[in-house]
Amino acid sequence: MRKIFLSLKYNEHQIVIFLQKNNLVLMPAIITITPNPAIDKSSSVSSITPEKKMKCSRPVFEPGGGGVNVARAIKKLKGNATAIYFAGGYAGKFYEELLTKEGIESDVVEIRDHTRENLIIADDSTNLQYRFGMPGPVITEFEWKKLLQKIEKIQNIEFIVGSGSLSPGIPTDFYARIAFIAKKKNAKFIVDTSGEALQLAIDEGVFLIKPSLTELNALFGKSDYDNETVSDLANRVISSSHCEAILVSLGAAGAVLVNKSGMEKIIPPTVNVKSTVGAGDSLVAGVVLSLSRGKTLYEAAQYGVACGTAATLNVGTSLCKLEDVERIYYIISEKTLKVNL
Repeated sequence: MRKIFLSLKYNEHQIVIFLQKNNLVLMPAIITITPNPAIDKSSSVSSITPEKKMKCSRPVFEPGGGGVNVARAIKKLKGNATAIYFAGGYAGKFYEELLTKEGIESDVVEIRDHTRENLIIADDSTNLQYRFGMPGPVITEFEWKKLLQKIEKIQNIEFIVGSGSLSPGIPTDFYARIAFIAKKKNAKFIVDTSGEALQLAIDEGVFLIKPSLTELNALFGKSDYDNETVSDLANRVISSSHCEAILVSLGAAGAVLVNKSGMEKIIPPTVNVKSTVGAGDSLVAGVVLSLSRGKTLYEAAQYGVACGTAATLNVGTSLCKLEDVERIYYIISEKTLKVNL
C-alpha cells in the first residue's frame, strides 16, 4: 500500500501525517531522550600493534547515544522523532551539525561541559572491532531539570523513548522521573538502560523495557544465568511492577517478548554480521515506530528484531537500512515460531 508522508511543524513540535486511501491520518508524536550523547568516531587499521604508530583510515563521524540513535534509525525507516539531548562545548556544536545534516528534529539542552567523543577502531587483519567509550560530561541539577521541563511542556505526545546511560551528575531516578511525567501525559514510556536506573523506572511504571539477558539477570542480583528461564524472570518483573511488557534481546538469536498475555520468541535469519553497534537502538526504533503506526506489540517486536538484525549488516554506527529491514522482516513474519524457552 502506497503511503505519502508529510512533515509539518506546529508550536515548535513535529507533526507527521500520511495519506492512505485518500484519508489523512495523524501519526502520534515520538520523542527520544538521550542523557549521555556522544560523537562516535569510526576508523580502521591494517593491524593493531602496541607501541607502534598505526595509520588509520579516513574517520567517519556520527552522532551517537541511545535515544539519538533511535531517532536516527526512525528517520532511516521513513518516520520522524524529536531527539532531546544534552550538548556542550565545541563537540556539542559539531554534534548538532551532524544531526542537522541527517534531518533529525532536535531540542537541545545546552550544558557547560563538553559533549563526549567515543572511538571505534576495526582491525582489518582480524575483523575484530575495538570500542572505546569515554566518560560523559558532568550534568548540573539545573541542566537535567531543564530537560525534564522540556518534556513537561510538550503536548499531545504518545511515545517517549529513554535510552542510554546517565551522565555524571544525573540522579539514578532520572528515568523514573520521566516515567512519572509520561503517566501524567498518558504517553507510553519505553526504556532501554540498565542497573538501578532501570529498576527505579520499572518501579515508577513503564510501558516496555528492552534488557539484554545480562541486564535482566542483574535486576535480580544475578551475575550468571541459572535454571530460571527468560520468561520466568521477565514474568517476575511484570507481576511485581507496573511494567506492561519486556522485550529481552538475545543478540543474533533474536528476542523474547513477554507480557501478561504470554511469551513469544522472535527468531531472525542468520546474517553476515559486520558490526553490532547500534543494533539495540535500531531494534527499539523499529518497535516504537511500528506501534505508532498501529501495529500490535508482537508485530512491532518482529519489526524491531528485523531492524536490529539489519543494523548488523553495516560497518561502524550506520544503523539499519530500510531495504534490509523490509527483506528481513518478511522472513521473520513468515517464519517466526512461537516456542517455550
